[in-house]
Amino acid sequence: MTRIISADCHVNEPPWVFDRVPAEFKDRTPKLTRGADGGDGWSFDGKPPKRTYGVEAMAGRSKEDFKESGLRFDEIRPGNYDGVAHVDDMDVDGVDVSIVYPANAIFAYLEPDRALALACMRSYNDWLLEDFQAANPQRIVGLPMLPVDDGMDVTLAEVERVLAKGAKGLFIPGLPSKPYNDDYYTPLWQAASDAGVPVTFHRTFGGRPTDQQYDEILTGKINLAGTVNRFFAAIKPFTYMIYGGVFEKFPGLKLVAGEVNCGWVPFWAQTMDQTYETEAAWANLPISRKPSEFLGDNVFVTVLDDLIGFELVRQGFPRLADTIMYSTDYPHSMCLWPESKNWVARLTKGLTPEDTEKVTSGNAARVYGV
Repeated sequence: MTRIISADCHVNEPPWVFDRVPAEFKDRTPKLTRGADGGDGWSFDGKPPKRTYGVEAMAGRSKEDFKESGLRFDEIRPGNYDGVAHVDDMDVDGVDVSIVYPANAIFAYLEPDRALALACMRSYNDWLLEDFQAANPQRIVGLPMLPVDDGMDVTLAEVERVLAKGAKGLFIPGLPSKPYNDDYYTPLWQAASDAGVPVTFHRTFGGRPTDQQYDEILTGKINLAGTVNRFFAAIKPFTYMIYGGVFEKFPGLKLVAGEVNCGWVPFWAQTMDQTYETEAAWANLPISRKPSEFLGDNVFVTVLDDLIGFELVRQGFPRLADTIMYSTDYPHSMCLWPESKNWVARLTKGLTPEDTEKVTSGNAARVYGV
């Protein structure tokens, strides 16, 4: 029987997620409050929430009943915020291990009061590891958030702290203040490599949006065009990090991009290789092998129902089967829950047993050590 690891799931944080902040911040922590539409949402500034629960908590609803917002906390599945219930929902879906990303807690990256933001981030990380993951640490892998914009000493201290609590992976924002090919991150890449844990980002999730003129993310407006665009969010950081020699310097570093699918990967890899080979005489890139050869060793992507991508795996595109990890995106509106067994059967039809094992569990298992 095929083992299934979902390499991209999410929580929707409960009202008590920031209860662990020090006393001096208690009266200023973000609060889950009632919105004008009757739903519950997070307020980070004491004002009514910009949006309430909706598309991020659609698991269990038929597509005809999907809604952008307007859900109360007591209307979403307990698997959103309770580790035991999350495992129960995994059992319904036939998923053996769940890799879990944050949700609204990422707005800590935008909080102007950085002392408060760090307190909230640490409280979230403690809740995630001590409560949510601890419900079944063999089957839940929580990804604690790293404060990469608050100084490398602060970041490394949090890395050490969360690793001591059992973290098997580390979350970094999709839109950091400094690009990830910057030398600033060298100590972080060293620490992750030494610890043998992957670093992961999720599309443009976390940090200050650069395309709000298109998406109006900061106002809470949902834009389907932005949803499509963000499937290509890994191209820029991956390319700059590969060409910049980050993985040449840290061959043990593993970087995962969540919810970006893989149909674009072959063209991107071909373009990197062709450009590298054509311009090698003057470019002097600090790498000793073709850019595409870092796929499956250092860079990985999580995939949903990417029919084109899996067809390219069937066609044997080099290293693609080593690069991708199946995911459900539970509990979001695009999630494949609770049909993973059916989707896995459809997506892997015609794949070799070896490639099937890689994409359904093997790649995630070797990257996250589960």
